[in-house]
Amino acid sequence: MPINWTISHPRRVVEVDVEGEISLAEVEHYLDALVVADAMPYAKLVDCRKMTAHWNDDEVMLLGARIRAYASAMKGGPVVFVVGTPEIRDYARRYINLTPGEREVKIESSPEAARIWLQAQPT
Repeated sequence: MPINWTISHPRRVVEVDVEGEISLAEVEHYLDALVVADAMPYAKLVDCRKMTAHWNDDEVMLLGARIRAYASAMKGGPVVFVVGTPEIRDYARRYINLTPGEREVKIESSPEAARIWLQAQPT
């Protein structure tokens, strides 16, 4: 599976590596796993530097709706996306715009900068 994640309950952090072409169904599977693990409030570092995606507008809107539904039922933690291409940066921006909430979200170009930012966020 192109989405691999580790959940650290003691640190309240989720680290996600995304590699290759991913589908909306794979993202939904990851999100469901976070809900089941009670990790939605945790800080999340999502490394998308090796990711490719070719989602249409409907798929992006469906993802946004799902995140908004989660946000209405539970608190989300801060999220930082690490991106390496303009295309993936655009997907991350669209995601951020479609999923307003009471959590901080940032886009960075390196995992080091992402970790520094994430550690400064309240969880």
